[in-house]
Amino acid sequence: MSLTRFADDGRSRGALGLGIALLSAAAFGTAGTFAGSLMATGWTPGAVVTVRIGIAALVLTVPALLSLRNHHGLPRRALPRVLAFGLVAIAGGQLTFFNAVQRLDVGVALLLEYSGILLVVAWLWLRHGQRPRRLTVAGGIAALVGLVLVLDPGGGGLDPVGVLWALLAGVSLAVYFTMASRGDGALPPLALAWSGMLVGAVALAAFAATGLLPFHTGASAVTLLGRPVSWIVPVAGLALVAAALAYAAGIAASRLLGARVASFAGLTEVLFAVLFAWALLGQAPGAWQLAGGLVVLAGIALVRADERAPAPREGDERPGAVAELVGPAG
Repeated sequence: MSLTRFADDGRSRGALGLGIALLSAAAFGTAGTFAGSLMATGWTPGAVVTVRIGIAALVLTVPALLSLRNHHGLPRRALPRVLAFGLVAIAGGQLTFFNAVQRLDVGVALLLEYSGILLVVAWLWLRHGQRPRRLTVAGGIAALVGLVLVLDPGGGGLDPVGVLWALLAGVSLAVYFTMASRGDGALPPLALAWSGMLVGAVALAAFAATGLLPFHTGASAVTLLGRPVSWIVPVAGLALVAAALAYAAGIAASRLLGARVASFAGLTEVLFAVLFAWALLGQAPGAWQLAGGLVVLAGIALVRADERAPAPREGDERPGAVAELVGPAG
């Protein structure tokens, strides 16, 4: 294959990956708004998460099984990965995030959660030898400064417990991107999303049945766009859009882009979530939060500008997955 052909294929792959990543981010961005409307009527975070991923797993069952036809079912070697993905990246990530949303505005919770992308950079350095360069370090520092502004230390308006939940969600987010990006052929993206949600839903249901996880639902009308609507609307939105579509698209994008680039592209979820929360719940960001968000995005832009094409490594960036985003070298 000629260099020109390789570069063209790389650009097409990168454009497709970024498009899917933006679709996933927009779908994920609806979660806080839908969940917030349910929790305002008495739903517990555990109930929201269990119902969300349980219905999503049910919806994805047939498509996921069809995607496994060439694999003759779920490969045994994929079981540990599926268990970790379902418990930590899906169930753990959603539960910690929704606990944060109970105490923080959606946009603030998301900005804190996405501090997890710094853990992705650290993991790729320690595990795969991809040492961050100067712009990456500068971008990471800027992102941390932005997070301090998001915390608004002079405002006294943030719940420290909510902040802790959001940071724990950031750890789960880092696990999600690093595991989802592994294109080792063990599982198709749709099958990984389905099996992970199935594991997470079963585990959460078991905890709820034993009383270890507070579980309460309701059939009261919720408020969206300033009007009362049936509780079925946010439940359907959470399961179909913010879970089934979001996770399937997110895993596909991670395999096209790699963990680092996909995690930075996923930061646009913050922008989508703030827009949805503002439009549907009236949660306008404060001045310090807005300034902090801009600084965080500036930091991410610096890290993105520092991207180059590293040598392909097993279980991480695929050949050309980064090169197509910055153009051919030379």
